[in-house]
Amino acid sequence: MKFTVEQHALAEAVHWVSRSLSTRPIMTALLGIVIEAKNNEVFLSGSDLETSSKANFSATVSLDGKVLVPGKLLAEISRSLPAKPVTVELDGTRVLVTAGSAKFTLPTLSLNDYPNLPELPEVTGVIATDLFSTAVAQVAVAAGRDDSLPTLTGIHIDINHDTITLAATDRYRLAVRELQWQAAQPNVETTALLRARTLAEAAKSLTGQKNVSISLAPTASHDRLAGFAEESKSMTSRMLDGNFPPFKHLLPQEVTTTVVVEVAQFLDSVRRVALVTDKTVPLRLSFEGSSLGLEAGAGEEAQATEAIEIMLTGEPITIAFNPTFLIDGLQAIGTPFVQISFTGSNKPAILMGKTTQDAKAEENYKYLLMPMRYAS
Repeated sequence: MKFTVEQHALAEAVHWVSRSLSTRPIMTALLGIVIEAKNNEVFLSGSDLETSSKANFSATVSLDGKVLVPGKLLAEISRSLPAKPVTVELDGTRVLVTAGSAKFTLPTLSLNDYPNLPELPEVTGVIATDLFSTAVAQVAVAAGRDDSLPTLTGIHIDINHDTITLAATDRYRLAVRELQWQAAQPNVETTALLRARTLAEAAKSLTGQKNVSISLAPTASHDRLAGFAEESKSMTSRMLDGNFPPFKHLLPQEVTTTVVVEVAQFLDSVRRVALVTDKTVPLRLSFEGSSLGLEAGAGEEAQATEAIEIMLTGEPITIAFNPTFLIDGLQAIGTPFVQISFTGSNKPAILMGKTTQDAKAEENYKYLLMPMRYAS
């Protein structure tokens, strides 16, 4: 095997595939990336058996061949090579990587032990890459981190004809994003539950093309796989077992108070006041008239207060939140202003974005935040 390719093309493809490698695989072969060169094209693949990634790029192939090399090492080497044409050549049981005066020799792993990787399921639909990436990031922020509750570490995908609804929750907050897409078949309806971490990593890296195709295996399928692909990259991931908790009834219908705040100013104030708290100490917010008072700390502890201007409609309200979760929501909104809707000081609040103070709230993204108890 021998081929030559530009450094950036090699580095990008290896980086994509290396994301699927496990640091503690159940077999040594899974530490590796498969490199196959044929017909002036190079194909890379890697897997941890839960997630598999593939990438391909054009290259000048002078000798066809296939080899398995340590993946993380290849990723570090390809990223650090000078911006010159890179030659990759199999020499006996070693792989030589050369770019300019930089030369590396890698050991090879046994290809015979490498498992067959799954193919992408049939395409379910297509969506704009940047839209999908933003939506996944907005929702993933609310996913749980506790692997003992695997259902809550996932992002729930609900496809209903030309609408996708993404949702995630860790029981203390809930993020829901609704977006439009092009379904491959009319009247398609299906659901999937995927690891938030895996989906977020994939969405963030699928940036080379205008659109990404989404493939979800049918509910009755033995292999519950989801796939994401653009022209030169693809990824499959096994769906999580279990049912995502019903969440639509949690979104309050009756609102007693709405507040509009400038996001940048609110974020700065929350970060400052939260300096005297930790995750277990609530940040108290008092909304009254045209002012929001922020307060944290009590008694002999460190304390902080601040006030900013707001636009309030309805009854005054005092409520407390986990400051980290509030910051996450404000950052995920992605608009200059945020509208916060309340139904009571001991009930969840909903954050929605607004492009201007007087604009209509954007209802396609909702971040629901549970209040914390505080000593009055």
